[in-house]
Amino acid sequence: MSAGKAMEFSALLDLVRQGKATVRTHSGKVGPGDIFVPLPAALPAFKTDEAATRQALLRHIPAAVSAGAACLVCPFRPEGLPDNVAWVQHPDSRAAAGELAVAQYGTRADQPRLIGITGTNGKTTATYVLEALFSALGHKVGVIGTVEYRWPGHREESPLTTPGCLELHAMLAAMREAGVDIALMEVSSHALDQNRVAGLSFSGALFTNLTQDHLDYHQDMDEYYAAKARMFRDPAQGGVPVSGKALAVNSDDAYGARLLAEHPQAVSYGLAPRPGSHLLGKILEQSPQGLHLSMEFGASRWELRSPLVGGFNAMNLLAAQAMGLALGLAPADMRALAAFSGVPGRLERVPNPQNLAVFVDYAHTPDALAKALQALRESGFKRVLTVFGCGGDRDRTKRPIMGEAAARLSDVVVLTSDNPRTEDPLAIMADVLPGLAACKHLEQNPDRKSAIAKALELMQPGDALLIAGKGHEPYQIIGTVKHSFSDQQVVRDILGCA
Repeated sequence: MSAGKAMEFSALLDLVRQGKATVRTHSGKVGPGDIFVPLPAALPAFKTDEAATRQALLRHIPAAVSAGAACLVCPFRPEGLPDNVAWVQHPDSRAAAGELAVAQYGTRADQPRLIGITGTNGKTTATYVLEALFSALGHKVGVIGTVEYRWPGHREESPLTTPGCLELHAMLAAMREAGVDIALMEVSSHALDQNRVAGLSFSGALFTNLTQDHLDYHQDMDEYYAAKARMFRDPAQGGVPVSGKALAVNSDDAYGARLLAEHPQAVSYGLAPRPGSHLLGKILEQSPQGLHLSMEFGASRWELRSPLVGGFNAMNLLAAQAMGLALGLAPADMRALAAFSGVPGRLERVPNPQNLAVFVDYAHTPDALAKALQALRESGFKRVLTVFGCGGDRDRTKRPIMGEAAARLSDVVVLTSDNPRTEDPLAIMADVLPGLAACKHLEQNPDRKSAIAKALELMQPGDALLIAGKGHEPYQIIGTVKHSFSDQQVVRDILGCA
């Protein structure tokens, strides 16, 4: 590298391809001779300006230089840059990180077929269903999502639904080495807004739905939709590359219908008829034992029996089938889904000696909570009891709305803490209470373990209990500390499960 001088970005790409330099985006990971790409703060565009972006980029440069960085990639040349550190100008730091990641890991041309799944609810379940489908058809599948990052020979708990740009490219390279040919990735609105998927090329994209969530980050629902829609738009429109244009969209969702108007070539799916390339589903039966569905796609007709419970899981099964059809699978391939038993923390039944119908679900938005409760009500249980709370340091406007959903669809509600983080648990519960005004039977206890115990005590034969909000999470965040806590394990301990 030309010490102390400006370099062309193309020359830097060549050095990275040749393995002569390593790219870093975290100053704490920089070593001697590395390339450092400082990234803007993880804030939505409407909360940033040019001065704030400049300050964010400058903040970590001194530490990187002290650690031995040989080159910086930045929209501007930082003042006081030492003579032994080269500078490469690039107008977009996040896009630069993506291009350099492609050069470093050899992705794009030689990555597994990458399928992006986005939406507010259903991403994780749709991903698991697709994994089961492709695995049954003989594919080696990798998954990047809310619960885990996993592929043959590797499994780790995921700290983020969609990790950072360099981490994503490194994972896809590792999947390639493990023989993975299909990679399924949950793509969050934050990741799309922050372009963490820079440099990746998708073979397909699935949109599940859009309901209120993350309005502490996005300005409003239109901004939230715009972030999700990037998954389907061309790069020239601020989108991400979807090379195969295999698109599947929920037409029963209002925002899905809006997306279909922009992309009429997509395979749509839903329980309501629609012209065009449409997967039409019908719920023939739902019970505590599961679902019986029928599907129509063009001239093809088929049925599916699944142990999954509830109408929203019918939509998740349709979503995966629509994505499969868009990618070229045949209706006959869908028979493999009959053996799929479910997802950790997604209306997960907790077996117990008393045979009580206890379900744990990740539902932490008004829509997700309503759908989980509706699924249980439609499945023929005598009563539905609910334990739930709302997360601290998150969108406060959804708290009374979640309370209203719980009151409307539950016979008994036990209000408790979720992950209070730095907020007072009692203050969070107070925000929820207006929505619970019409609740038939309300209990309150900020201690989540005690709240679960109370709900189990109140159960009668034929009842169903939903413990909502944390799902697969094995922790509870109080203050800034993660404490070991599993809803499933608490139930097992209380009921004396072996």
